[in-house]
Amino acid sequence: QVQLVESGGGLVQAGGSLRLSCVASGRPFASYFMGWFRQAPGKDREFVASISGAGYNTYYADSVKGRFTISRDNAKNTLYLEMNSLKPEDTAVYYCARSRAGYHSTSHRDYAYWGRGTQVTVSS
Repeated sequence: QVQLVESGGGLVQAGGSLRLSCVASGRPFASYFMGWFRQAPGKDREFVASISGAGYNTYYADSVKGRFTISRDNAKNTLYLEMNSLKPEDTAVYYCARSRAGYHSTSHRDYAYWGRGTQVTVSS
């Protein structure tokens, strides 16, 4: 019943910015952690950022700290990822996901629901 739809990906030059959005439908998600993951061809899916249900706590992978900001608007059932100072290494398909429980995890196996992803390509 939970559906997640990402948008906002695209092609950008190194140093540029993008804002990704993820709209959830079918279930309210205010009680659960939400996360962003990314996957490049031939590589494992990796954790990017997560946020607690009320938005008070956020967590980031070391590779994106200081450049990316995760936020949420529970009234709109929407999750966001603002990406600044983008690097070619950020190129990947970005996925939003809802956690199985109300606590932080960096493992994709702890997230029960996933969107189809949105492509982010950063040129050098």
